[in-house]
Amino acid sequence: MLRVTVRTAAPVRWTAVQEHLQDSPLLVAAGGGRPERTPVWFMRQAGRSLPEYLAVREGVPMLESCARPDLVTEITLQPVRRYGVDAAIFYSDIVVPLKAVGVDLDIKPGVGPVIADPVRTAADLQRLRPLEPGDVAYVTEAVRSLVGELGSTPLIGFAGAPFTLATYLVEGGPSKEHARTKALMLGEPELWAGLMSRLAAISAAFLRVQVDAGASAVQLFDSWAGVLPRRLYEEHVAPWSAQVLGALEGRVPRITFGVGTGELLGSMAATGAEVVGVDFRVPLDEAARRAAGKPLQGNLDPAVLLAPWPVVEREVLRVLDEARDLPGHVFNLGHGVLPASDPDVLRRVVELVHERTGTTAG
Repeated sequence: MLRVTVRTAAPVRWTAVQEHLQDSPLLVAAGGGRPERTPVWFMRQAGRSLPEYLAVREGVPMLESCARPDLVTEITLQPVRRYGVDAAIFYSDIVVPLKAVGVDLDIKPGVGPVIADPVRTAADLQRLRPLEPGDVAYVTEAVRSLVGELGSTPLIGFAGAPFTLATYLVEGGPSKEHARTKALMLGEPELWAGLMSRLAAISAAFLRVQVDAGASAVQLFDSWAGVLPRRLYEEHVAPWSAQVLGALEGRVPRITFGVGTGELLGSMAATGAEVVGVDFRVPLDEAARRAAGKPLQGNLDPAVLLAPWPVVEREVLRVLDEARDLPGHVFNLGHGVLPASDPDVLRRVVELVHERTGTTAG
């Protein structure tokens, strides 16, 4: 039977979190304490792997669905009902705040965010005005609706990190090489700093709107940070992520996550997040060493969910074993749920984690 490590850290009380949620497994683990069980949620748990999601999204463009509080509420709740996860993740997209401040963009199926007029000059920066709460009133309405529906289940708000947003704006859309982004960063550092400063303010404002409306935690997605060496990340990216996270210090637990960021974990931990998300490429026990002993989130390979159940079970238990001595652990995938994933397998993973880490486990 899996060993449960007793942790003695004093409980953290988050100033923006309702009292009845302070002792939820997610918030306790994020504060480095020992919850009643290891909390579980999945990145992209609300979305394309669920038939009920496909049904409500039929004929509705992505950005429109993010701006309709009724749809946002329903889609966010779907995996909570089906899986019994310990947290909901707000249904939105990282480019929503950019759209809200007037950036001409669209999310094209099979492609991703596409920017009509990329940002590459000082004059282009003027199009990036500050985000005001009224720009995303639909977010406030949806979060309040969700908080009322979720009861004792925390809601995680999220935003794209400045670097990842910058890659879309500079490249004009998704990119494998991020060549224009790196060239701008290195060749025009003042312009780069101006761009990152504006994006940091937008991301912080977007997170603040969600927390002010009742979100109990936040995650900053720096999806493409892994394309950078540590030197460039620390010099040109980390200060702006730290600025975003600093806007919510002490109010709610903050999670940071990026793909392919194994070499950056220590630098990401230093940006101020309480929890460091780990992708599937680095074992959690090694990630703990790199992340200076902070609570970790992760990190089952999403592809494992497509294997036979005995394989899934073995890999889930392996992740839990690697996490047994962490100061806090939030079970998650090492990236998002794949579209071909069987919802029933995800439900069984939640049950398995809860069964093996509950306070009655030996």
